[in-house]
Amino acid sequence: MKKVTTTMKKRKSGSKEGKGGDSPSQLIDARIKELSDWRGETLARVRILIKQADPEVVEEWKWRGVPVWSHAGMICTGETYKNVVKTTFAKGASLEDPSGLFNSSLEGNTRRAIDFHEGDKIDEKALKALIHAAVALNTSVRATAGPSALRRDQRALEAYKLDEAQLAGWVKQASQLPGWGRA
Repeated sequence: MKKVTTTMKKRKSGSKEGKGGDSPSQLIDARIKELSDWRGETLARVRILIKQADPEVVEEWKWRGVPVWSHAGMICTGETYKNVVKTTFAKGASLEDPSGLFNSSLEGNTRRAIDFHEGDKIDEKALKALIHAAVALNTSVRATAGPSALRRDQRALEAYKLDEAQLAGWVKQASQLPGWGRA
C-alpha cells in the first residue's frame, strides 16, 4: 500500500487573497452577485465609475469582506448594509466636494462618506471628480502630511474672526468688572 502525504500550502494573509485563493476582484464580483438586489447594482455601478475614473486603481478585500479601492493609498471602500451602500473616502475631509456628494460621516477630521439609498441616482460626473481628487491627494507630496492642517486652521480662524469694534466693546465691558486688570 502506497503512503499518501499531503502538503498544506501556506496562504498569504492580508488583503490580496480571500477564500480558496480568490482574488479581491473575484470576491467583489461574488459580493455583487450575492446581494442580487439594488445594493448589488449600486455597488457594481460605483465600482465601474471608480475604474473609469482611475484605470490604475487596485481592488482589495479587507476587514473580512469590505471592497477597497486604492491608488498610492486607500481611495475608498464600498460597504453594503441593509438600507444603504456606503462609499467611504479615507481622506474625504481633505477633498473639495463642490457637488455636495458627501452626506455621511461629516463630523470627523479624516473620513467622509456617501450613502446611496434605494432609488438614488448617482451623480457620475461628481463621483468621478472625487475619485480623481482622492488619487491626486494620495499621489501628492501633501499626502505624506495627512489631512490638511492648514485648511482646517483657516476654517477655524474664519469661524472666529472678530470685528475690531466688537472686540473693543468687549474689552471696554471687561475693564469695568471689579478686579479686572489687577495682577
